[in-house]
Amino acid sequence: MSDVAGPVRPTEMPIRLIDPKGTAVKGKRTAGFALPDVEILLRLYRDMVLARRFDAQVTALTRQGRLATYPSALGQEGCEIATVAAMSGNDWLFPTYRDTIALLSRGVSPVEILAFFRGDWHTGFDPNVHKIAPQSTPLATQALHAVGLATAAKLRGDDAVAVTFLGDGSTSEGDAHEAFNFASVWAAPAVFVIQNNHWAISVPVAKQTHARTLADRAIGYGMPGYYVDGNDVAAMYAVVRAAIENARAGHGPTMIEGLTYRIEAHTNSDDPTRYRGKSEEAEWRALDPIERLATYLTEIGALTDTVRAEIMDAAEELAERTRDAMNTDAVLDPLELFDHVYAAERPALREQRAFLAHELAHSEGAA
Repeated sequence: MSDVAGPVRPTEMPIRLIDPKGTAVKGKRTAGFALPDVEILLRLYRDMVLARRFDAQVTALTRQGRLATYPSALGQEGCEIATVAAMSGNDWLFPTYRDTIALLSRGVSPVEILAFFRGDWHTGFDPNVHKIAPQSTPLATQALHAVGLATAAKLRGDDAVAVTFLGDGSTSEGDAHEAFNFASVWAAPAVFVIQNNHWAISVPVAKQTHARTLADRAIGYGMPGYYVDGNDVAAMYAVVRAAIENARAGHGPTMIEGLTYRIEAHTNSDDPTRYRGKSEEAEWRALDPIERLATYLTEIGALTDTVRAEIMDAAEELAERTRDAMNTDAVLDPLELFDHVYAAERPALREQRAFLAHELAHSEGAA
């Protein structure tokens, strides 16, 4: 792929390296991509198991009222974990609000991640340390940020690649169009990973586009486009890895659509039974990305009972650390609200700070 400098039309069927039964795929369906090494596949399996346990624990904490809201990524682990694993330490990730497990896989601690979801900070981690931009709630805005950073890296001679996640609903936003066009015109080293989980809250893909696939849009912008089985973590890793190296080599951006499914509700405030049926959910549960890879690794003798037990122990230890993080109350200073608004504090802001400080002091005295 690294010698591709122009549009590549997505395949009719999603690229696949391991089928739903856990068997290695050969022939045209692979589109020429090779199955990653066993060591990489084992790491992908481990990271997906940890991510799912973390996701389940955070969902439980939200239902207990210990977090304000949480958008689960259950079922989408293949897209997210493969993408992060394909990145280098110098590459930047631009996530959406649903991509928490990607942050976890890239090294952000549970307490830093959950600061966002319990309202302590908008971003509880240092973006420069992890090379991760703040999680974006507005749809598609982070895609433009990613292209901006990628273009700046190119002008500096830095080999960093900017990778951004988008949902299928995000691709209907004007910001997405601007990001795709900007990236292609400027040959920015950017990779757009579209997680097509079938539902933009309650709006199905069929009501958003008449295109054959979302990845088909890539050719209109003059960039390569790939349509991938998003529940095949091996295929996602191979394609994203190739796209990143293509961008790093100076060939510009790539659009990748990972076909997957959102098993849980949009957030804990959503009722998916109002717009989709149980049979659809059951169909996609049978295509579980973790079980697919586990079957393959077990069949080739790489995933032994010992290895599986070690991974499960690590997942439970992570869940315990996550619970412990929520048992510690955050130390909050309301006056921090004014600290990062302007480089030089303005008189009006100073007055507002003084007013709030007076109110806080009065309320503490009354107590």
